[in-house]
Amino acid sequence: MKKISKQLTTLFFALLCTLSTFGGKNPQAYVIFDSQGEKVSFEQMIETVSKKNLVLFGEIHNCPICHWLEAETMKHLHALHGKKLLLGAEMFESDNQLILNEFMKGEISKSSFESEMRLWKNYSTDYAQLVEYAKEHKVPFYATNIPRRYAQIVALKGLDGLDALSDEAKRYIAPLPIPYVVDSATTAMFGTMTAQMGHSSRNPEFMSQAQSIKDATMAWTISQAFVENPDSYFLHFHGSFHSDHYGGIIPFLMQYNSRLSVATISCCRQKDLSQLEEEHIGKADFIICIPEDMVNSY
Repeated sequence: MKKISKQLTTLFFALLCTLSTFGGKNPQAYVIFDSQGEKVSFEQMIETVSKKNLVLFGEIHNCPICHWLEAETMKHLHALHGKKLLLGAEMFESDNQLILNEFMKGEISKSSFESEMRLWKNYSTDYAQLVEYAKEHKVPFYATNIPRRYAQIVALKGLDGLDALSDEAKRYIAPLPIPYVVDSATTAMFGTMTAQMGHSSRNPEFMSQAQSIKDATMAWTISQAFVENPDSYFLHFHGSFHSDHYGGIIPFLMQYNSRLSVATISCCRQKDLSQLEEEHIGKADFIICIPEDMVNSY
């Protein structure tokens, strides 16, 4: 009996040491903060964003927690808004809308859809669940992004490079010329990125313009969805960069349809989730904070 008691005491002491080492806290996969850095629950976030008619969900592309919460957000908003819900994503290009529609209606096979859609490499792990849910529940899904071949033209030649495109090609882009405003901060960021990647010959201003034509096209596609469905509720998925600090897509949306009420969600990574770091304060209406050592999907 004494031997067993001693073993239990040893195990209890080891457990206390382990808890002390890790602060006695359970690991957290995420914490949600509001724009001021106050912690909120997932339910509180959903309750607030559901009162708007457009939610821009900015993700970290290779973060499984982001993708899981995107799916959960979609399901909760669908439960609240039913047939009024519309979905859209940066990950699908506007000239593939017909293919997406055909798949959603069951007119083409999954293999045909996946082979023809120019899907991102992490589609099966990160975005397929969104499409499959929409297909099952008959939720319209919009391919909102500019075809990448046209964004590449802008990256190489600037926005003027789009002038040579046919009228047919321009159907898949926001109306030209877009209300582009020079963004010195974004241009500087692309200058740093191109230098680090060994592409110093690329024009940072053209790359900034390529970013803007993506934002404008996504904004235009979303705004047109509201023309077709005035009483709808739209949930859009994209990289956080496209809506952080209420920039990116949002200024273009206000040009195309200033009556929209927009809520933004952003994702970030931090070593410590106990409080939101200063750089993320005010980045969005809600900021989902995820541990730095969270696994990546690619």
